[in-house]
Amino acid sequence: MNVSERIEQRIARVAIIGQGYVGLPLAVEFARAGFTVVGVDNDVDRVAGLGLGQSYTPDVKSADLLPLLAHGRYTPTTSFAVLEESDVIVICVPTPLRKSKDPDISYVMAAAEEVSTHFRPGQLVILESTTYPGTTEELLLPMLEARGGRVGENVFLAFSPERIDPANGKFQVRDIPKVVGGVTAECTRLAALFYGQIIDRVQPVSSPKVAELAKLYENVFRNINIALANEFALMCSRLDVNTKEVIDAAATKPFGFMPFYPGPGIGGHCIPLDPFYLSWKMRLNGYEPRFIHLADEINRAMPDYVVELVGNALNQRRRCLNGARVLALGVAYKREVGDTRESPAIEILMKLREKGCEVSYVDPYVPTLNLHGTTLKSVDLTDEELADADCVVILTDHSAFDYQQVVDHARLVVDPRNATWGLPVSDDRVVRL
Repeated sequence: MNVSERIEQRIARVAIIGQGYVGLPLAVEFARAGFTVVGVDNDVDRVAGLGLGQSYTPDVKSADLLPLLAHGRYTPTTSFAVLEESDVIVICVPTPLRKSKDPDISYVMAAAEEVSTHFRPGQLVILESTTYPGTTEELLLPMLEARGGRVGENVFLAFSPERIDPANGKFQVRDIPKVVGGVTAECTRLAALFYGQIIDRVQPVSSPKVAELAKLYENVFRNINIALANEFALMCSRLDVNTKEVIDAAATKPFGFMPFYPGPGIGGHCIPLDPFYLSWKMRLNGYEPRFIHLADEINRAMPDYVVELVGNALNQRRRCLNGARVLALGVAYKREVGDTRESPAIEILMKLREKGCEVSYVDPYVPTLNLHGTTLKSVDLTDEELADADCVVILTDHSAFDYQQVVDHARLVVDPRNATWGLPVSDDRVVRL
């Protein structure tokens, strides 16, 4: 029985390399659909926890994981030997940047080496990790061919970008259309057939490079529009106009406009990083993508601007940064998650400490935070904590925060998230973007 028939009958054995915020939800969806899924990860503690049914991501509930484990539909492991028995292998590993802002594809390389080492004829291999255009054909394909793989004949290779939005309850794995680009037409057909078992809409494209570029364009689009919103906020500030009110008004237009909102900077695992994969590739091709670098320049400057807002607001109240008690609300890179990767909140708190501030924070999703060797613990959001702070800075607009409580009890609020917009405030104690 070939891989196509095994997928159609849902008896194909699936291995998903990487059990992070992308790989784990994907593994759970295929296991729910009846496939036997193995989640491979080199993090021993993560695998041990998953083996006990302990999920660490808000997109997968432990209660949903336990029955899949009990019925043998999902098995986490650190052993790559399982790849030899797998019909379908999906690579979902991180793709960070080096300090030079060049792509770091070491995780993809390591996963690809394991796949090629354990290759057997007839396998479907799919890369989901966001990377530079050309990775699938320039990196993975030669490694498989070196092991006797003949693409489109005894090995099938495709790229299908992950589109997970952590903690987004409206759009989860099966709700998000899947873009698929195979090296050959048969590769595309098999990858589309595979994802079609759990996702209603699969969009085939002509090549892996098209699929790779589609994902990069999605995040470049967001990066540039967030930068535009941030720069617009700076202009509105100089004109003494609230940015959110302006953007909300513009958003009433039913066509030709999509609202993006300013904030203290950008963070997470995609938007601050992925555009540089495209930028790096284009520089190799003799083209300098100016929009990407300008957007990064604007977004990277926002933490400094927030620190400046705090300093100016304190100065107006005859208080200096040095010695001021600053309470930060939220340190995760986005609301309703505990992920602090690339979070602008960390840079802001570091800069405030460097200027002599005594900083503390509240975040229900981040119990502890390491600031370059100093460990802080999240405090409770109480009336006393708010009143004792010289300034409260809203850096992540978690829905768990009672913003009316904040404006009622804090002496000064700097709100770059506009979380307090529309709330009744008795005086000018709130500074917004």
